[in-house]
Amino acid sequence: MAWLLLLVAGLCEIGWAIGLKYTEGFTRLVPSILTGTAMVVSVVLLGMALKTLPVGTGYAVWTGIGAVGTAVLGIFLFGEAADWMRLASIALIVAGIIGLKFTSAV
Repeated sequence: MAWLLLLVAGLCEIGWAIGLKYTEGFTRLVPSILTGTAMVVSVVLLGMALKTLPVGTGYAVWTGIGAVGTAVLGIFLFGEAADWMRLASIALIVAGIIGLKFTSAV
């Protein structure tokens, strides 16, 4: 269950990171409310997952999910660069997340 909470927390992190772009400096009400909600939900779910998971593993996986998801969506939504070095770097983060999952005792 902790891994599922962590996954959803990571997805919410992606949501708020991408949402920041749409808030236009928190000048748009609806995107700002949605982004703030995603921030709170993300941290609360991370906290719940860390009741069971080691903090180093949980936090690293949470930030990794957020980093990978945000980078990939940045490519698709905002036309950010998708060169081989960027994609290889994203793949390394994914490999790290998988490695932490498989080496975790929980």
